[in-house]
Amino acid sequence: MNEPIQTPQQPALPDRLSIDPRSPHHVAAVFEHEVGITFNGKERMDVDEYCISEGWIKVPAGKAVDRRGNPMLIKLKGVVTAFYK
Repeated sequence: MNEPIQTPQQPALPDRLSIDPRSPHHVAAVFEHEVGITFNGKERMDVDEYCISEGWIKVPAGKAVDRRGNPMLIKLKGVVTAFYK
């Protein structure tokens, strides 16, 4: 598989990444650069969390929120690829 060329200032993309700063899978250094996610061959802009090795992404389920005001997430399974834009 062709992997994008990474410059020295871009950290390697982890296998699992979350945009939620409270998550143990949140890596702040990665978010200093723009990250793109493709899911089943299409670029997705609404991904909250992904795992490449397990092949899933979590996306918001409409306008539903939990009791703390965070969006309800659904897990979609398929082929996941992460890259720097």
